[in-house]
Amino acid sequence: MLSEPRSGRLAAWGNALLAGLVSPDDAVLAIVGEDAVHRVTGLPGESAPVGLTLALGRLRALGVGGLRVALPAPGHPLGLSGPPEFNARALEAEEAVVCSGAALGLVPEVYEAGPDGDVHVEVVWHCLPVREAPPADVPSLGEAERELTEALREATEVLTRLDVAGSGPVAEAAIEAYRARVSGAGVSSASASGAGSRGVEVLAPGYPPRAVRVLALAQRVGVLVSLAEGVGHGGAVSASEMSARAGALRPVERTARRALVAAYNSVVEERGVR
Repeated sequence: MLSEPRSGRLAAWGNALLAGLVSPDDAVLAIVGEDAVHRVTGLPGESAPVGLTLALGRLRALGVGGLRVALPAPGHPLGLSGPPEFNARALEAEEAVVCSGAALGLVPEVYEAGPDGDVHVEVVWHCLPVREAPPADVPSLGEAERELTEALREATEVLTRLDVAGSGPVAEAAIEAYRARVSGAGVSSASASGAGSRGVEVLAPGYPPRAVRVLALAQRVGVLVSLAEGVGHGGAVSASEMSARAGALRPVERTARRALVAAYNSVVEERGVR
């Protein structure tokens, strides 16, 4: 989820389209990505599912001026404003898009179809009513960057100490991510690679450079969390050390999700769309 949520692609390229910075064809191509097809169901005025091009045009006609991302997790309704029915569906999907200018939200449902070796992915976005209220727990870009830098520093110290005797890759990934941040690597130049260039690819035209930087850092941290969760206990040989490792990762993952939402939503906040 931390790398590239579908809601992030929809919001980023949908915002670029709404601002007149990209064509409908280019926006839809970027949103669909490697999936086979995306459709939208429940759209006001439409009795059947429609394609993304028509859906985005209809949302504009309904008064939508921007799209925001929500990345909720149990106990953390990040980016949501209700009602409970929408929040529950978004929590199940672990993501959603909330429209600004119309009380609507979109939640993806992902299907896999086809025989083994030729599986393709289809996505249905369910358009549902939302409550017009400030989204939950979304920081500004500046806040998100500061929080993420501090969380990464603290997690680096803990993971390095716990993994030094065993799981080298986790500690090395933590150190690399932190060094990349403090040295200004990642997205500061056209030669950036890895998570830095990925951030550039995911965000669409119109986003501020700081948003690209924050997104890239959040994606680096996402890789770190995935590595640390996927390699067993590493050097953490005692229950207390394993608990410390899990405790170090939980706030980092939460902070990274907050940073992703701040990055994707930044262009809407800059425009002052409500």
